[in-house]
Amino acid sequence: MLGKITYAGSNNTSYQQAHADLGHLAELKVSDKQVRRVCKRIGAERVAERDAAVVAYQALPLTQRKAAPTGVVPPPLAVVGVDGGRLQIFERPPTAAASPAATAQPPPQPEVVVAAPPEPAAVDAAAASELLPPTAPEATLPTAAAAVDAAAVDAAAAAPAAEEDDDERRGKFWREDKIGLLLTMHSAVSSQDPCPQIPKTFLNPTRISQLVRELKKRAPPQEEAAKQAAEPQAAEEALREDPARWKPPEVQAKQLVATRRPWDQFGPMVAAAAWALGFFAASRKAFLGDGAENNWTLHRQLFSSFVPILDFIHGLSYVFASAMAGRGFKEGWTVYERWIQWVWSGAPEKVIAALAVRQVELGSPTAEETEGSPRTVVTRALTYLQNNKDRMRYAEYRRQGLPITSSYVESAVKQINYRVKGTEKFWNEVGAEELLQLRADYLSDNNVMEVFWKRREASETGQNRYRSVG
Repeated sequence: MLGKITYAGSNNTSYQQAHADLGHLAELKVSDKQVRRVCKRIGAERVAERDAAVVAYQALPLTQRKAAPTGVVPPPLAVVGVDGGRLQIFERPPTAAASPAATAQPPPQPEVVVAAPPEPAAVDAAAASELLPPTAPEATLPTAAAAVDAAAVDAAAAAPAAEEDDDERRGKFWREDKIGLLLTMHSAVSSQDPCPQIPKTFLNPTRISQLVRELKKRAPPQEEAAKQAAEPQAAEEALREDPARWKPPEVQAKQLVATRRPWDQFGPMVAAAAWALGFFAASRKAFLGDGAENNWTLHRQLFSSFVPILDFIHGLSYVFASAMAGRGFKEGWTVYERWIQWVWSGAPEKVIAALAVRQVELGSPTAEETEGSPRTVVTRALTYLQNNKDRMRYAEYRRQGLPITSSYVESAVKQINYRVKGTEKFWNEVGAEELLQLRADYLSDNNVMEVFWKRREASETGQNRYRSVG
């Protein structure tokens, strides 16, 4: 019963929907508050197990960390990808009693609505004994929440302040969660580039314009929350357009890591999960990411033996934008076709040289220029390609049978977002961490939760599992 409740609460869009589904599909009379409390408890247990595994991994000698655990067979191709999603964090403001002015009559403030105290249990005694006191991981703000004390809201928005950038602070409640995807893949190694010519879909003006729009950075959080980008699916369709010429690596199994913790804690979580799967001992290893510096800091510190690969689609978006900057569409498209073939062939230096010439023609941007001005676009693209050129050897990656897009990682972020992200969803830090862990567990292929329930049952009942003899 606890497994059904936890599954419903972790994989529906809300606890209310989980309550409805449990009633209709499992004939369980479990309130949304009880679903929340069960998910909170089980999520906390899984977070504790994950943290213990990280501590154990970090205590290993370096030579053991770079080898496969006893009994684990390394995969033929191990791929690690990291990216970030978005969710809203709201910590309840301090109570009036904590203030020296508590005796004064405060002005009326709209109430921040969180889950109410638990109702009498509607499940059987065994299930009821598992429920936690009501500490809500998820809360709902009324439309008047903007009137909540500004100092308290700003304080909540700044935690954890060390990792939030200016854009997130301006968004007040929107924060970044970190997603790691570990893929066991299968592919063939070739003696030469199996696809030297860029697929035609990347030369389709309609398709490329759509991809670039979907990848625009720094969209307002409210707009981003409602948007359902098709970029991951579009990228995979593009690369599978002509399978007779080139077949991208196939996924055999996946495991997810998700957290709200800072990057210096997120990295060891991903590394511990990769070690447990034997990734560090694989003969072929790849690390995928977009151009964010946090991704490549993590790579340098913990995955330096993995081939670093910049997501091709993100690089394409910069090439397209800079080719079009200050040009008419016909002229700009001709430049784009030439430049993107160079990138596809693993020769970003040619594009960098052409962009340097273009920058001289246009001049350097001034402090007053907008982000969309041709000079700003060209300068930004030039910097991006210079910073990432060593991760853009796509012809060699295809020869080695490595993936060149982070579409699977982008898809994993969307799947995590399905549960935790929305303009009407607010979490506190503890509750967000617990739900992120459960969501990642259920999206993984290696029966994480099934093994957890068996381990938990054996631990709580004192049962010992004996091998049958005979």
